[in-house]
Amino acid sequence: MDNLSNVLDAISHPSRRAILARLAEGPARVTEIAAPFDMSLNAVSKHLKVLEGAGLIHREKQGRDHVIEINGAPLNLVTTWLHDYERFWSQHLDRLEDHFKEKRRKS
Repeated sequence: MDNLSNVLDAISHPSRRAILARLAEGPARVTEIAAPFDMSLNAVSKHLKVLEGAGLIHREKQGRDHVIEINGAPLNLVTTWLHDYERFWSQHLDRLEDHFKEKRRKS
């Protein structure tokens, strides 16, 4: 898969988005990340591996703990991709606005 697909796949799951939101507040140990979730530590670890595979997090081993930190740079791929669609919709909405202005002018 390409990088954009990896990132989109990683952020497609609500638990992974919640993990990223938590990590946006600062680095955390795996157990701290898992605490609010109603799932096993193993399930949280699998979500972390998906995020890590997409480059959205960085893991550092500190003794027996794994400290996880967010890496937001890959989200720029999504922003860039979405920007093209923003232009598309802006153009179409501008045309729709022009249509209604013309219709109102003729009335």
